[in-house]
Amino acid sequence: MPRPVTLFTGQWADLPVEDLAGKAGALGFDGLELACWGDHFEVDRALADDGYCRARRELLERNGLDVWAIGAHLVGQAVCDRIDERHRAILPPEVYGDGDPEGVRTRAAERMKDTARAAARLGVQQVNGFTGSSIWHLLYSFPPNDFDEIDRGYQDFAERWGPILDVFDEEGVRFALEVHPTEIAYDFVTTRKTLDAVDNREAFGINLDPSHFAHQQLDPARFALEFGDRIYHVHVKDSKTRLDGRRSILGSHLNFGEEERGWDFVSPGHGDVDFQELFRALNRIGYGGPLSIEWEDSGMDRDWGAADALAFVRRTDFSPSEIAFDAAMQKAGS
Repeated sequence: MPRPVTLFTGQWADLPVEDLAGKAGALGFDGLELACWGDHFEVDRALADDGYCRARRELLERNGLDVWAIGAHLVGQAVCDRIDERHRAILPPEVYGDGDPEGVRTRAAERMKDTARAAARLGVQQVNGFTGSSIWHLLYSFPPNDFDEIDRGYQDFAERWGPILDVFDEEGVRFALEVHPTEIAYDFVTTRKTLDAVDNREAFGINLDPSHFAHQQLDPARFALEFGDRIYHVHVKDSKTRLDGRRSILGSHLNFGEEERGWDFVSPGHGDVDFQELFRALNRIGYGGPLSIEWEDSGMDRDWGAADALAFVRRTDFSPSEIAFDAAMQKAGS
């Protein structure tokens, strides 16, 4: 069967979850990937209120929806990051606190442990998100990098995430890093280093979002084939490069949607990602989990875009063949 198609709610967190569930159900989505911000999935309430997770399930069921994963990108980002004022805007006030960097990182790690516990209460085995990175700022090696410091960055990641993953193991839940610029893993090489840093433990895998590969000139289908046993979840998002000799691939410190950017996120099917090849690769590795639309397009109405994205995925995804295409000919000739 084709894979279930869900909507990641992170870009819709301005809407009450009840409104969004009604909208997504009416459009024909199979489920929601609930973001741990807005009122969509509140980790602290899930642990404090015995009826909270049941109520979330009932809300989804009333709208013909299921849930296979939750997204904890914002808090996860703060576990390893070099904390600055930008984090105040994305973190819960009790996690950001007084903004002292080590205090923020410590509280974020504890909230990620609680997120595993809350996911188990909800009855899902998948948490997607970010890890942050203490070494992303060293991407461009000038002044020349001390590469021992790069290695220490992976050690820092392993030390901070090891205790978090212990709780994930205890709860029977897995964490999937969305491989992404600004994270500890953002391409093939850094993903290998990241997996090695945590000794390839089963609790830590990958949320594959092809939009973060396209503008790096990387092939997400080949990534899926190389890391097949670690692809725990898949986002459907697209990006479009517009390099014309004047626009920069580095983004020029311009916000998404600005005309002079060299690349931008666009609605699925409107960019550079070859989704047919990606879906073929997912079939080859046996991935049967959700295709979760993470809708981002600064130039398109999101209600129109959500319906368009869902229709695109429905007509583009396909099940693997269960027979050889020439089997009937071989049988006829026997």
